[in-house]
Amino acid sequence: MKILISNDHNALELKKILTAHIEEKFSAEVTDIGSTGEKGTDYPEYAHAAAKKILAGEHDFAVLLCGTGAGMCIAANKIRGVRAVVCSEPYTARLSREHNDAQILCIGARVVGAELAKMIVDEFLQARFEGGRHQVRVDMLECN
Repeated sequence: MKILISNDHNALELKKILTAHIEEKFSAEVTDIGSTGEKGTDYPEYAHAAAKKILAGEHDFAVLLCGTGAGMCIAANKIRGVRAVVCSEPYTARLSREHNDAQILCIGARVVGAELAKMIVDEFLQARFEGGRHQVRVDMLECN
């Protein structure tokens, strides 16, 4: 599994923790394209870059981190064909994969602690899209 991880300046520490967790638990290849400094950064740039890499098939999933997760999620969803979700608990993370075929998980480093973030990531990465009636709905998400 190839996972992309990205962040703004608010989530440097959480990025390090989740990268190590994903590599260990899932034996996944994690590519970091996020901010490496504490100076203010513009989250849309990181979200757009990640979303484009997901659509290009370069990675299976992405985990995007900012203060609340909302900014990254909004920015990623501006890229046509992307389905990003912001989660602060595991249940939504799992169902966003099973029912919505989400490719990008966004988490708020100021909202969620490291251990809960690990549980959210686990549910997201372990879940599989169910297809069927859910595929019909996912298809409906693409607007002209």
